[in-house]
Amino acid sequence: MKFYYHPVSSFSQKALIGLYEKGVKFEPQIVNLMDPAAREAYRKINVLGKVPTLVLDDGWTIPESAIILEYIDTHFDSGTRLIPENKDQARQARFFERLSDLYLHEPLATVLFDSRKPEAEREPKRVAAAKARLDTMFETLDKHFAKRTWALGDAFSIADCSMAPALGYLKMIYPYAKHANLVSYAGRLAERPSYRKVSEEAAPYLAKMMGG
Repeated sequence: MKFYYHPVSSFSQKALIGLYEKGVKFEPQIVNLMDPAAREAYRKINVLGKVPTLVLDDGWTIPESAIILEYIDTHFDSGTRLIPENKDQARQARFFERLSDLYLHEPLATVLFDSRKPEAEREPKRVAAAKARLDTMFETLDKHFAKRTWALGDAFSIADCSMAPALGYLKMIYPYAKHANLVSYAGRLAERPSYRKVSEEAAPYLAKMMGG
């Protein structure tokens, strides 16, 4: 199967962490959405032009990071179990994954992309609202991780796949240094082999972007 993504995309990283955690073999297909021709060609695979997308060997297309992770977790028995078999724990895993996507990834994107706009096109009110949402999440997560190793406790899950790239970027863009428990959790994520591999793969692309 083929995995269409970009190494610096936080949602691509989220799915990639899961693929590495499961030890699933795939053919990487890096998509440069900044290139008009590449973006247009990719729309034949994902009409919305968003990464990531998983394409199975039979041609079936699976977009959206959460659905990709659910697919590989239910179809491959290898590696880490991303969604617990226990129904209540499974619901909690999905809840924290959704919480991360909506209240970490999305405001992160707002703050990041606004900072790259020309001064006249920036939206300070929208950015302020995104930062307020992040502040609320930082405080909430700091309390949550006071007594937990991972989002669900002792077991790494789909929720941690989502939080790792978001917190990794936020550490640089909108730091949460005053939240000691959250900092410790982010440190554990950074040492996780799957995320460490994802970060190493993204590093040259990030360096090029920052240099540009």
